[in-house]
Amino acid sequence: MKALILVGGFGTRLRPLTLTVPKPLVEFCNKPMIVHQIEALKAAGVTEVILAINYRPEVMMGFIAEWEPKLGVKIVCSQEKEPMGTAGPLALAKELLDDGSGQPFFVLNSDVVCEYPLKEMLDYHRARGAEATILVTKVDDPSKYGVLIINEYGQVQQFVEKPKEFVGDKINAGIYCCSPKVLERIELRPTSIEKEVFPHVAADGQLYAFTLAGYWMDVGQPKDYLKGLTLHLDSLNIHNPSALYNAAGVSGNVLVAASAKIGADCKIGPDVSIGEGCVIGDGVRLSNCVVMKGVEVGNHTKVGARTGLRSADGACCCCVAAHSQSAGTWTCMGKAATFCSGIPCCFEYCVVLRQPWLVAAEG
Repeated sequence: MKALILVGGFGTRLRPLTLTVPKPLVEFCNKPMIVHQIEALKAAGVTEVILAINYRPEVMMGFIAEWEPKLGVKIVCSQEKEPMGTAGPLALAKELLDDGSGQPFFVLNSDVVCEYPLKEMLDYHRARGAEATILVTKVDDPSKYGVLIINEYGQVQQFVEKPKEFVGDKINAGIYCCSPKVLERIELRPTSIEKEVFPHVAADGQLYAFTLAGYWMDVGQPKDYLKGLTLHLDSLNIHNPSALYNAAGVSGNVLVAASAKIGADCKIGPDVSIGEGCVIGDGVRLSNCVVMKGVEVGNHTKVGARTGLRSADGACCCCVAAHSQSAGTWTCMGKAATFCSGIPCCFEYCVVLRQPWLVAAEG
């Protein structure tokens, strides 16, 4: 069985993290985002993954060389010469997706994180003889999204974009299971599967919806990335609590890579992820933050939500520190501050206490 992951975008919403690596390779809970998806696809029976790429193909090829043997899944690239939207890449990779066996295949947006019920979705798709099945998730405020109108049999009847009145609370979660027949509907040009393909499949009564029971998040923006972290760690606590870090000074859900080093008298949590090779100094306070691979955090540094900074709407602050950067001794970071490899620090606001006086930066 095969799957195609849409990785061609520039990831502008997730900058500055995506200025040095494509969005699918940004670490999420100590693995590149896309690795979480490939692991779930393998568990559902997928043996070959096609990456629809456009941005920085040489970096994606390096990823394949490193991760293909680790994951035990064949990974190939289908390179776009121009951005092809969400349907065009399927037409471009038609010969790879349709091998004549009639087997369905998965299509995933690379910035979606959830519990990936792909095996259950596949069974649902096959049982209904569907041409395509959309994974859907419930939201509290459907007026911000495109809503799917679904009948009692699970068939999608209509798409309503940002409804002003309540018509339903289920939205497209960005993961699809498709039969090869759907490829006949897609022209080799930039096109949208959601707007130009699925409405026709629905009109023929061949489009179904499978409802996601667990968490879901599009992590394409820093604030949503950090919300996704919280949801993912909550899920780990329920389904695989042994994966979480448990030591003196830890509160809530914390994920720590095996090679990370943590100093004495630290207080860590809740909702913290610490990556491979990180060095956390003595007396450090971390909360609601991500510390990516190779970052060093100096002694008595405070990073996270409660650093004395608040956003205009009163929301808590949070941080991402990325790739071999350092936060010096007596540093305080908050309000979605971001350290990235080779990029000057700051996203929105960052407060740095490197000396007895206060240095504040806005960027």
